[in-house]
Amino acid sequence: MDTISLKRKITSYLLKIIVVVSATVGTVLSAYASRKAFMGGDRVFMYFTIQSNIAIAIICIAGFILMARKKPVSGAWHVVKFVGTVAITLTGVVFGFVLAPTLGPYAWNIQNTLTHLVVPLAAILDFFMISATTGIKRRNALYATIPPLLYAIYAGIGYVKGWQFADGISYPYFFLNWGSPAGAFGFSKEMPFMGTAWWILALLLFLIGIGYLYLVLADLYNRPAKAPVPFDPESQYPVIKSSICTGERVAGFKNKTDGHFTEVMLLRTRADEEKFKKLYNLENIKTEY
Repeated sequence: MDTISLKRKITSYLLKIIVVVSATVGTVLSAYASRKAFMGGDRVFMYFTIQSNIAIAIICIAGFILMARKKPVSGAWHVVKFVGTVAITLTGVVFGFVLAPTLGPYAWNIQNTLTHLVVPLAAILDFFMISATTGIKRRNALYATIPPLLYAIYAGIGYVKGWQFADGISYPYFFLNWGSPAGAFGFSKEMPFMGTAWWILALLLFLIGIGYLYLVLADLYNRPAKAPVPFDPESQYPVIKSSICTGERVAGFKNKTDGHFTEVMLLRTRADEEKFKKLYNLENIKTEY
């Protein structure tokens, strides 16, 4: 994570703290709410909302520690971060556009605002803050379907077993009610309007789409700028000229024949050096004093 600029790194630290604090407070408030409230009481941990909030909070805590250690992070970890971000996006979108309209004026209480709005927004912004280091292939967007698929299986088992997600209700959300008028593959003129299988399929397609969109936007957001100075590997080699007296470091190219140095940029931080490498697709740069 050393390739992240200091400004991005500080922003990422703050966003991670917001995620962890908001997810914790929102979960605690939900757990201590009345069992008659939406996702209230000790059964709150049976819902995807709380599970995804806990997951993204853990991911942010781990990410905070990894970023502070300033050591390379595996590609698998970045995929986990990506999957957690898409999962919490689903939490926010489903609540805001599907569930909240059915809950009336009590939909946006403190705990719901924290777990369904603040946490998703902060997590999404944090993903883009560190996206310069991820290098996730777009085909990995398919991994975003894993958490909801596992939850759909979990909720299906709960429905068959008769688990009580709320008093007298054996399903967590109305669109996961296999016994609704629409059933599994049918359609109805009342909620949920289409069968549970269709809802699951629609949400999975949405997740693949939003995951792919995130990866495309991350690539665009981190696309290197056009090189300000042309570089000819045949006649030049990259070099960092470092002053022994002042410590000033300047990156540029030195002519292999006459030694002429062409300055490109002043290096103030390690991030500047990484930017120079990325700009010209370089791996190693010789330092001359």
